Amino acid sequence: MSRLASLRSGPFGVRSFRLLAGGQFTSTIGDYCYAVALPWLVLSNRGGAILLGTVLACYGVSRMVLVPVGGVLADKIGPRTVMLAADTARCVLVAAMAILAARHTASLAALGPVAALIGAGEGLFIPASFAIMPSLVDGEQLAAGNAISTAAVQAGSLLGPALGGALVAATSASTWAFAIDAVSSAVSALTLALIPRRTAAATASAADAAPDAGGGGVLALLKRSRGLQVILVVVIAANLAFGGQGEVALPSLAHARFGAAGYGALLACFAAGAVLGTLAAARTGGLRRPVAFASAIILVNAVADALVPYLGGEAGAAAMLFTAGAANGLANVTLLTVLQKWTPPALLGRVMSAIMLCAFGSFPLSVAVSGLLVRHIGPALFFPIAGGVLAVSALGGLTQREFREFGARGEVPAAGTTARSGEIKKAAT
Repeated sequence: MSRLASLRSGPFGVRSFRLLAGGQFTSTIGDYCYAVALPWLVLSNRGGAILLGTVLACYGVSRMVLVPVGGVLADKIGPRTVMLAADTARCVLVAAMAILAARHTASLAALGPVAALIGAGEGLFIPASFAIMPSLVDGEQLAAGNAISTAAVQAGSLLGPALGGALVAATSASTWAFAIDAVSSAVSALTLALIPRRTAAATASAADAAPDAGGGGVLALLKRSRGLQVILVVVIAANLAFGGQGEVALPSLAHARFGAAGYGALLACFAAGAVLGTLAAARTGGLRRPVAFASAIILVNAVADALVPYLGGEAGAAAMLFTAGAANGLANVTLLTVLQKWTPPALLGRVMSAIMLCAFGSFPLSVAVSGLLVRHIGPALFFPIAGGVLAVSALGGLTQREFREFGARGEVPAAGTTARSGEIKKAAT
């Protein structure tokens, strides 16, 4: 009974939170079905790697370009509205992909525009998805809400590829995998539609009532806040290390030493660690210096990354990736919660879009440089290099007082930041 009471008193006691978490879990399963289906559609219809890369580039470029727009729209019309529109559009667009797959159509003229529109919708969706949580749960529950919601997404990312692969293997086509993604987007849109409009209205009223961080918008806020500046630099540096390691060095190492089954097992270990670390972050809401704590966890991540190739084969690599995943999940949710609490409500969507731009923007450079390094020095040596970059980014941030004390208890918050009213939470239940 006590455990049930604890659940009801936490984020799960808020109906709108349950709707959001359930919808995002379902949608993530569909997204990963899509991730399996698209390459299969292209490659099984003689499209080749160049066409696949071009179609993925159409998606990636439009996603990155629309991220800032998504942040602005989330602040102006509310994150729920932006997410609902994006999910509805994705449902239609992925259904179109299913039709193309049923017709065995794999050309740039057909797939490129649809992929670009899906990427644009994702770019609009992402900042809103990070900005919506403070409107659903109060400040004391924010860390737990972020942890549970992120863990639900990670769980979906574990189940989605397996389901997508099984569907493609069973039918020798991508049609049903695309169809599952379209249905999952419809389910997510439905859950968002069921979140009461008065929740979004209450959030918008709170944002409108708050001063706009002293005027000047997000650029002015960034100019005034040394701590936020350093956080963005750390995000860029960390993603420069992580992107190339995950997408180039790890598959290269697995290909040389462990085989395809070993690679899958390593990815599963990282994902399992990430789920554990994310759930552990539910208890970080009361930390005195959360950014300093997250930086210490990033250092653990860096050490684990550096040791992946050097601890006795696949078992050692799996243990280090599990540790790295746990540290990554714990640090990410801790930093996300700090930023949500610190940022003025009127600017939350735009600040989240700035964080996402720093992460996405560093990815192309990361994988390009990593490819060159792995080719010349081999994948094993890349891991201590990536771990070193990650460690330097965290240690460099810790040398800055504004970074160490960002979001600390007792710190004066950003101009215009207001406590989220209990009335917003009540409207969501």
